[in-house]
Amino acid sequence: MGVGTTYVTKAQLRELLGVNTFGLRRVLRREDFPASTKDRPTLRSRFDEDDDPVWNATEVYRWAAHDHDFAHRGAVLLRTDPEDPAPGRWAGAHATAQGPATDWHTDIGTIRLVHTDDSGAASAAATALVNDPAGPGDIVVVCALFGDIGFTGPALVAADTARPDIEYEAQWGRVVQLAGQPLPWWPHRLRLPELVLAWRPATPVVVTDVPVGDRETALRRAARNPVFGPAARAALTATADAVHNAHVEGTAMDADIFGRDRPGRGHPIVIAARPDPHVHCVPEIEDRDLLSAGWTQVAACPHPDAVAVLHEALYVVPPLLPFGPITTAPAGAPVARRWARRLAVCDPTAAHAALTDKPVDTFFVDPLTGMPALRTAPDDHDRDATWIFYAPLALPAGADLAKVTLHGTVWITTTDEQVHPAPCTPGRGDHLWWGDGYGDRATEASYVLHQLLDHPTRSVTLREHWQHAPEPLTDLLNREHPDGTELTRATLLRTRMTPPRGH
Repeated sequence: MGVGTTYVTKAQLRELLGVNTFGLRRVLRREDFPASTKDRPTLRSRFDEDDDPVWNATEVYRWAAHDHDFAHRGAVLLRTDPEDPAPGRWAGAHATAQGPATDWHTDIGTIRLVHTDDSGAASAAATALVNDPAGPGDIVVVCALFGDIGFTGPALVAADTARPDIEYEAQWGRVVQLAGQPLPWWPHRLRLPELVLAWRPATPVVVTDVPVGDRETALRRAARNPVFGPAARAALTATADAVHNAHVEGTAMDADIFGRDRPGRGHPIVIAARPDPHVHCVPEIEDRDLLSAGWTQVAACPHPDAVAVLHEALYVVPPLLPFGPITTAPAGAPVARRWARRLAVCDPTAAHAALTDKPVDTFFVDPLTGMPALRTAPDDHDRDATWIFYAPLALPAGADLAKVTLHGTVWITTTDEQVHPAPCTPGRGDHLWWGDGYGDRATEASYVLHQLLDHPTRSVTLREHWQHAPEPLTDLLNREHPDGTELTRATLLRTRMTPPRGH
């Protein structure tokens, strides 16, 4: 989650600062005033003149809070502290559309803290208060969680009820100072309405189970489905256990990290809930071959439960899946056409369904590698047909690398004249990249080709590719090449033998 960006025109700037045209001219001449911008592509239709400048509302709002003349127009939680503020007090808890909230009455008014890290929650909650027939009452600012930890405690996003459309970053320590006491905080998975709404100052920490999430529920439901064999059920159960353990361990770790003392600040946070330490993590199956075999069965199954959990597996256990990353290539590329000639039409499987959510009429499989593939039709924007497929984990046995073709991705032609997408490791990242401009990503392709030149049918690895990739091959692949560029085996071997730069 981050602070939402809002832009204001000159007219809106006058209204924000409470000045007339002449007063705005004086403000705009000040060296410390935020600069304007004309780069507002998402807002152009809202203005009569495309060349009219606009200002980042958050920057202006922050500036005003620190300026003597405009502080009363600026961000509430960024203004100068009141002198000798009276200790604040807890003012109750409320259910809101954005999530459970705790209120704190302070010398500057009531501060509402919504316990969510959803994007835009602070502005949405403040807007809801303003639009309520009863109005915001004495609530002057709404805070929501940023999802990270700052110097004084959990990072906050704030929106004032005076300007609910403008969000800004606020300090947890500032709210603690105004409230006169540490504030309660719940780990993400224990940020439950029933826990937040039941909390009171001095309430002992609640020790509770971590709720089961949708991902774990889907995996366990599939594991009970008799359509799957023993290996698949074991893999599904093991993955559900791993998800459960990760949630428990992650929740406990968050409570420990956020609950630590801050240098010079003591305990600005009350950890309101922790996972039960007596509920141990579920023992996990460690037979990797069994789990890989199980996920291979799931990927080949057409059942809706297989489709649902394979989507989850792409996030949770990609190393156990029988294919590399999802890859795209233009269907009109000559190298893709040569590869596609051997593809066989097949019935759809869960692996096909995970490739895309677009309508597809025909499903394919590569008979040499077993990789599922789809071809999308040209769309309404005149985009050409596209192949979507999984990269293989290895090349078939029986032939060596003969040449490499660069078109959309990296392709391998073997000495038996078969074309393959270059093999890669399992995962959700991009397939092998080439071309100039993106740091060391070409080291991945360089390291894969380095391995294929010596061991063409062995599964490749990308472990520490930035360290082990031959520098001359990386330099070659870091250049811009026209689509369809071919690099022969001899070129690759000669390049690999070239002394690195500086030698």
